[in-house]
Amino acid sequence: MRFPTKQFTLLSGTAMLAVFSPSANAADEPASETTPPVAQPTGNRTIFTPADFERFAPRNALDMLRQVPGFTIREGEEARGLGQASGNVLVNSQRLSSKSDDIFTQLSRIPASTVERIELVDGAKLDIPGLTGQVANVVARSSSFSGQFRWSPEVRAHYADPRLTNGEISVTGRTGPVEYTISLTNNANRGAAGGPTVITDRTGAVTQTRKDVIKANRDEPKLAGRFTIDGPGSSVANINGSFERIPRGFTEHSVRTNADGSVLVRDLDDRSSARNWEIGGDFEFAVGPGRLKLIGLNRQEYEPYSQSVITTFADGSPAIGDRYAQTGDSTERIARAEYSWKMLGGDWQIAGEGAFNSLRNIAMIATLDSNGQFVDLPFPEGTGGVKEDRYDASLSFSRPLSKDLTLQLIAGAERSTLRQTGATGTQNNLSRAFFRPKGSLSLGWKAGKRLDVSFKLKRSVGQLSFYDFLARRFLDDGNANSGNADLVPQQDWSAELELNRTFGALGSTKLRLVGRNVQDYVTVVPIGTNGESIGNVDSAKERQIVSNTTVQFDPLGWKGARLDLNIELTFTSLKDPFDPARRIPYGFVTERYFEINFRQDFQGTDWAAGAWYEYNRQSLYHRRFELGRDYEGPVFAGLFVEHKDVMGLTVRASANNLLNGRQRWDRQVFDGPRPNAPIQFIETRDRLIGPIFQLSIKGNI
Repeated sequence: MRFPTKQFTLLSGTAMLAVFSPSANAADEPASETTPPVAQPTGNRTIFTPADFERFAPRNALDMLRQVPGFTIREGEEARGLGQASGNVLVNSQRLSSKSDDIFTQLSRIPASTVERIELVDGAKLDIPGLTGQVANVVARSSSFSGQFRWSPEVRAHYADPRLTNGEISVTGRTGPVEYTISLTNNANRGAAGGPTVITDRTGAVTQTRKDVIKANRDEPKLAGRFTIDGPGSSVANINGSFERIPRGFTEHSVRTNADGSVLVRDLDDRSSARNWEIGGDFEFAVGPGRLKLIGLNRQEYEPYSQSVITTFADGSPAIGDRYAQTGDSTERIARAEYSWKMLGGDWQIAGEGAFNSLRNIAMIATLDSNGQFVDLPFPEGTGGVKEDRYDASLSFSRPLSKDLTLQLIAGAERSTLRQTGATGTQNNLSRAFFRPKGSLSLGWKAGKRLDVSFKLKRSVGQLSFYDFLARRFLDDGNANSGNADLVPQQDWSAELELNRTFGALGSTKLRLVGRNVQDYVTVVPIGTNGESIGNVDSAKERQIVSNTTVQFDPLGWKGARLDLNIELTFTSLKDPFDPARRIPYGFVTERYFEINFRQDFQGTDWAAGAWYEYNRQSLYHRRFELGRDYEGPVFAGLFVEHKDVMGLTVRASANNLLNGRQRWDRQVFDGPRPNAPIQFIETRDRLIGPIFQLSIKGNI
């Protein structure tokens, strides 16, 4: 594929505009020197004001929170239902009663001009059950109409189509008691890679070489709205709604040359066109000695998907091919009530929730006939329905044990009923019920003026993907899941210790230690004599070390310089379901992750520049007939230059993947079930991704 010269010229020209075109007032009014963000302790909270972020010229709350020293945004746990709060970010001391937006998207829609302050507080000291460790509360209030936009085009030096449709526009305002935010977003992506794949036999002899090119295009246009209504009285109501389409296409063109010189071409086409909508809200008001919050949510998703493989032969032999297709319809309806009050010197909350989920999936397989047409065949093992009715109840209590120590206790349980229809399993219709206790104990300790310690012991119940109950074909890599009607939710005991140490204007550091023992861990397990599918193993272990450190060099005389270092070490272990005598790691887990970000804001100017470096190592995955490692990198690096006032806009030009991070896949495929079968072939993939050039333009409306 030719390099996209026109598109690159456009981006280069815009970047040069950022470099050489100052704002109208830049010559007369150069930017003043600014100070780095410095935490201001206030009681049991640490406060950052908008002035702390002035040097970064933020456009929204996300820009501000990303510059809080030592703080890394952690998203909430994904699960059916709402459950108790998780993650580490709140907005106006509340979590959003929506599941269609992540916290990054929510923060990006809050204009920086509406942010009054950002508070850091230990989660155990809040009256929101479930939070632990350092939590950021973004306090914002809109009093007038405002808006913002972002456009983020991207081109790549090799293979990929230009990305020109990634962007967002949002408006925020207030009319009487109603505050509103309306946004249109498209988190588009254009990816690609190409290069050789080598197939060898068990002796190392090359049996086939391949030249592959893959392209992945994805768009996510989404219209969303949020409305907050103050009153009557002390009541507050929130209403959220969204509609989204997700067209996605993935292709692989592979020219394959066998050892005897014969040539064949395989084309993979993998695509889907999902759409979903959601409406939800909550209403909180005073009742008796406390406050009652009622929450409701309705979400539906339609997911048509197909994957086809067609192989043609240079010698004129008839083409061969297969296709797998499925259409899934899923729904989720949630009703939740929370009643909070104060008693016995502490905060209490009793909560109840009902979550009702369902999936209806229709699957088909097809084979290419002699006329080059696919002939559909029913696939009953992949066709069926799954429903779950889940009821959850909990009682929480939190109170200070001393001036510097706070306790939070949560006791709860859930009961769920799973119903399955279809041909998978020994019965066409299967119903099972589960009762699972859960809860947590959290402690928050102000160990010193600049040291905060938190500890959490938790028992939780996982959620199942309904698609895992049904059979599935994977034509791209020659694998298949048989379907498993005996799946059960995993449960785990976890302990988490977090230490936060601030160093004033010099920065801060955070260390988080996590240990987790899992029952009924969900992974790939044997099914029957030669089958495999998603299932459960009795137990598994996970340990994690996470460190986030920010160093601000202003106190050392290097004005405007900042370094962020993030480290994640993950250790996992379970018995190999196909070879119980040995232990293996979880599959597709990032075992090692290191990230360094450097930023220099040039004092007295609107300029900034920086660089970043990232290393990651993925774990081995294991199936019945193969094992391997599928990853990208393992190193990535990039540079950026930014001007904060180009005719009122913030413009950033970036060059990424400058250390030639690759797309790789190393796997061994066995001629029968592991571990006793001999190796059938070894596949080694090494594809070029190449440099990635991005432009980001942000502005206010």
